[in-house]
Amino acid sequence: MHRPSWVPAEVDLSRPSAARVYDYYLGGSHNLEVDRRMAREAISLWPDLPAIMQANRAFLRRAVRYLAGRGITQFLDIGSGIPTVGNVHEAAQQAHPGARVVYVDSDPVAVAHSRAILGGDEQTAVVHADLREAETVLEDPAVRATLDLDQPIAVLVVAVLHFVSEEDDPFGAVARIRDRLAPGSHLVLSHASDEGRPDAAASHRELYSRTPTPMTMRSRDEIARFFDGFELVDPGLVWLPLWRPDASDAAQHPERTTGFAGVGRRG
Repeated sequence: MHRPSWVPAEVDLSRPSAARVYDYYLGGSHNLEVDRRMAREAISLWPDLPAIMQANRAFLRRAVRYLAGRGITQFLDIGSGIPTVGNVHEAAQQAHPGARVVYVDSDPVAVAHSRAILGGDEQTAVVHADLREAETVLEDPAVRATLDLDQPIAVLVVAVLHFVSEEDDPFGAVARIRDRLAPGSHLVLSHASDEGRPDAAASHRELYSRTPTPMTMRSRDEIARFFDGFELVDPGLVWLPLWRPDASDAAQHPERTTGFAGVGRRG
């Protein structure tokens, strides 16, 4: 099997990667035929999947632009996947050329791809770590070398917390990160919910139960708990397309994205 130049030698080409499948949904180029086959099967079961993923990435871009416009120049993207289409550092550096970004993921495939893609960018770093081990993330040498945690930063946990089960205490993990943040820092969050499309939620959960990352959907009220200790900025916690939408992001049925999004500020 031909190995593209952007694929690190340690990546197994015979198995699909969730990160590369996500890249395919977004229209990116860092995916292989094995990933595209899996994505096509998933779409046959859940036709809205590409639109959901694109709405989620569009929210991420809008949130980064919003924060960069308010002077935030440091971003910690936890559960980042592959930083290809619509990534954080490009959106942030368009507003602030000196913006610094650390990408964190627990998937070694995503980390290997990210390091290959970003190897020449001195304002970014890639860390192999797990959100559930918040202290390990914040004390990682690459995080400490790239970001000044005594100054405001933006922590992004976008489409990742629904992959953390109750047994692994996702609320505690976010709280431990919050308690280390300087005043003026922000939390950017999106999360899948079974509200809006309860008829389809069961099949969605079943689809992900076949992967190493089963999904735990939560209600809007449950998701709001992640913002304890933060002040939600307008418009609050809303369906993905409704968070400060651009004209191109308008959606007739925003609930079909099955996810809520919000940004909170630590006072």
